[in-house]
Amino acid sequence: MEEEKRFKIYKVIMIVVISVFITFMVTSIALYTYFSNNPFTIYSSTSNSNDITKSLQKYREIIDKYYLGEVDDNKLQEGAIKGYIEGLGDPYTEYISKEDMEDYLDDTMGNFVGIGIYMIQNTQYDKIQVLSTIKGSPAEKVGIQAGDLIIKVDGIEYKATDMTTASNNIKGEEGTSVTIEILRGSQNLKFDIKREKVKVNQVEGKVLTDNIGYIQFTSFDETTAEDFKVKFEELNKQGIKSLIIDLRNNGGGIVDQALEITDFMTEKNDVLLYEVDKNNNETVRKAKNDPIIKMPIIILTNENTASASEILAGALKDLGKAKIVGTTTYGKGVIQQILKLNDGSGMKVTIEEYQTPNRNKINKVGIEPDEKVELPESVESVLNVKEEEDTQLKKAIQMLK
Repeated sequence: MEEEKRFKIYKVIMIVVISVFITFMVTSIALYTYFSNNPFTIYSSTSNSNDITKSLQKYREIIDKYYLGEVDDNKLQEGAIKGYIEGLGDPYTEYISKEDMEDYLDDTMGNFVGIGIYMIQNTQYDKIQVLSTIKGSPAEKVGIQAGDLIIKVDGIEYKATDMTTASNNIKGEEGTSVTIEILRGSQNLKFDIKREKVKVNQVEGKVLTDNIGYIQFTSFDETTAEDFKVKFEELNKQGIKSLIIDLRNNGGGIVDQALEITDFMTEKNDVLLYEVDKNNNETVRKAKNDPIIKMPIIILTNENTASASEILAGALKDLGKAKIVGTTTYGKGVIQQILKLNDGSGMKVTIEEYQTPNRNKINKVGIEPDEKVELPESVESVLNVKEEEDTQLKKAIQMLK
């Protein structure tokens, strides 16, 4: 995978967060099975559950007999559940506490109050790294930049693995402030940032040379498809003859939004996606409408193109509706669902794997570009590329001329 080359510092792509940072909203959560209508109860009648209970009881006896400090039963229980789920070894399946559930859903649905940044884990330096700032956000206004390493939040130091905790501490009420300390090269900088309501995913667009339209967005939230359509119609009125869709550094999001955008460019009843569960049961997702975009299309991808954005790129490539330019995508081809327990807590669990229309798997493989184009060595970070150095965009323009 491309991530094992120059950009292997990214252990987890786009655990997109904006103040609350989108805690892997980008994990392509299947919101069509909206969690609030699907509570469930865990039963402990199996022999395996009994074995676990007995094992935990032994450790509790040791704690009660020897542990010097005070025991918080609620924290012990939450820790046991969290560790149990982490034992699956799936980076996308996780426990969500009752206290975090409401914020988690707000993240997924795109309702944010925060500072307006996306972040990832930089495993090379064991730090949290700013992937990008959102246009017009508090973070952009004070000068936070892509590539900045977050050292401290309100005086507390965090490592890469502490990203969820750090994001929780960056959250807060509108109008309150948070102090972020960052490392930029050899500089240590400190910013006091006031939290605001932020539009998480602005769909940006413009007309390039030779009447080529250009649309870019960094995730799929609940309004992305409609925003994309509005932006395309705006560019179309300006006389564009072809279109570049920039999915570089797009970590995914809501699958249905990606499929709706794909529907704009494909024939009615075309297969867009196969979803396969653990029992090999399939759900076939098809285009519902006639296409509204009928022009040459090129999609830009890189190793940070993940999940729902890979669905869009893979479908258009397989169906012959677009060419892919750039580098191989991340390779996240599984879908999560949020399930809520009766006590208000819950979990995000991997339930299905998806495949492209040609039955190609994406997970741990990614989407190969039709035209592989690397950025020049002078580019310090794929997160912040100057237009004059953007060889991938230049190649797309050349192909469409």
